[in-house]
Amino acid sequence: MLVPVLLFALGLILLIKGGDWFVDGATGIAHRFHIPELLIGATVVAAGTTLPEVMVSATSALSGHSQIAYGNAMGSIICNTALIAAITIAVRPPKVDSASLKVPVLFFFGAAAVYTLVAVFLGEFTRWVGLLLLGIFLGYMIYNVLRVKKLPEPEPAEKSPVEQYSSPIRDIVKLVVGAACIAWGADLLVDNGTLIAQALGVPESVIALTFVALGTSLPELVTAITSLVKGHGSLSLGNIIGANLFNLGLVSGLAVTLTPFTVPASKTIAGMNASLVVDIPLMLFVMAFMTLPAIFRGKLQRWQGVTLLCIYAAYIGFQFFG
Repeated sequence: MLVPVLLFALGLILLIKGGDWFVDGATGIAHRFHIPELLIGATVVAAGTTLPEVMVSATSALSGHSQIAYGNAMGSIICNTALIAAITIAVRPPKVDSASLKVPVLFFFGAAAVYTLVAVFLGEFTRWVGLLLLGIFLGYMIYNVLRVKKLPEPEPAEKSPVEQYSSPIRDIVKLVVGAACIAWGADLLVDNGTLIAQALGVPESVIALTFVALGTSLPELVTAITSLVKGHGSLSLGNIIGANLFNLGLVSGLAVTLTPFTVPASKTIAGMNASLVVDIPLMLFVMAFMTLPAIFRGKLQRWQGVTLLCIYAAYIGFQFFG
């Protein structure tokens, strides 16, 4: 048991550090080619923080562990919202630009509607569902590119010492090594997470919804804490919403397209699939609880963050003791 636990921890470390290197390398290359920073943040950085979820779900789907592929994206959304964003809101409620949130939230709930309807009424995620989710994700990315193109060109800023001495070779090495670390870390996480689940008698879906989801959400947690310390809570909020959309559109879409699977039913409540009556409704609720007040009132309050944290604690308790 000790070896799988150590390898599981190593997988988490590789995912976190690999994501960090990948984002640094990609951002360095983008700056070198004078790509606007807003576009970098909306695409490269958001994709970089979601790469752990992409690799874990894709690896799980291809290796036949559909419960991890299914639970990871959904568990990451619940973790991102009810734990990571909740910490930011509870400690220092951010100012909200409601106009900038409307489109990402709309895309998210569009993808969530597809995901929910398929899970509830079909019970099976086929390849066309995966392609539809990927299409929603692609639509969101195209929207971001078109929006950035309409913005005025920023004034050229003076290069920092780090940028002046930054090497293109170093950026490329960071990009490649980061991607390799993410791939290796995802493989270790899936293989050893499965072994730990089997040894403890815990269903794979529970491991995916809790430990794996938290582990792959650590890049978002680091971003949230850094943003909070620097007084940019709204940046953290935007990153969480973007990452959640990536989880449904890209992560789930890619996993289903690679290997279609049925909705796992490893846990039941009164004879009903717990995933359909707890996990999916909770995913929708916490996102609505966080985003709708931000859009309609233009602000978030500390009690909302505390409530979300309590909900997450209860959810973790339900997964292991319910």
